[in-house]
Amino acid sequence: MSAFAEPTAALAAERAAPASVAEPAFDAQDLYRSAVTTQLRHDLALALRAAALHGLGEGVCNHFSVMLPGDSGCFLINPRGLLWSEVKADDIVLTDASGQRLAGRHEVEPTAMFIHAAIHRVAGKACVLHTHMPYATALTLVAPRALDTTLSQNAMRFHGRVMIDPDYNGLALDDSEGLRIAHAMDGADVVFLANHGVVVCGTDVAYAYDDLYYLERACQAEVLARSTGLPLKPAAPALAAHVGAQVESERLQSTLFFEALRRQLPD
Repeated sequence: MSAFAEPTAALAAERAAPASVAEPAFDAQDLYRSAVTTQLRHDLALALRAAALHGLGEGVCNHFSVMLPGDSGCFLINPRGLLWSEVKADDIVLTDASGQRLAGRHEVEPTAMFIHAAIHRVAGKACVLHTHMPYATALTLVAPRALDTTLSQNAMRFHGRVMIDPDYNGLALDDSEGLRIAHAMDGADVVFLANHGVVVCGTDVAYAYDDLYYLERACQAEVLARSTGLPLKPAAPALAAHVGAQVESERLQSTLFFEALRRQLPD
């Protein structure tokens, strides 16, 4: 089995340019204040504060988002200009499928709209976390542009779930770059963006954040191991695949970790 994700079936057809903005067929403020959306706003804000606590942020850059359930096509995303450590539920912004702001008191950073709107729309990912966290980003600067998923137990949970985007094209200031990144994912949960950072996706905020946290821990262990200059001793790919399947089959730990963070970092 390859250490990286196998190509999936063709991705959903995408538009070549952002969709024209139409009046939503719902009240955006009511949707923003609904019980389901409010809980997701709390979850996303918690993930951002946790990422700040764990040293995964960078200034006021990078972005987390989560799709709303149902067929509205809307998603929540963190605001522009706030430190992750200060983000609360009421700071989270609601946007439509093209990244246009519908509700929330803040603006959204342009690259966030282009990257996240495309990944939600084209790759169909529910929760999308994009960071420049240091150890994962360090591995995007050297061959093979990603972590070795056979090295550590933490790395093995990602075996078969990783893709590499080898082409850095500058800031994502238009829809085409977001679409290119979405296609590079090709269904994978994790993509290493060459010379840039990483994107981690999950079915909900707790699962995605758990993967983000352990991805950085795995990358840290690999960078430290490589820094010794001694030969690396990977496990067999079959064992790495087995460990990955074990982790995926029991994700209660992800929920428990997230709820522990909720107690530590109340909104």
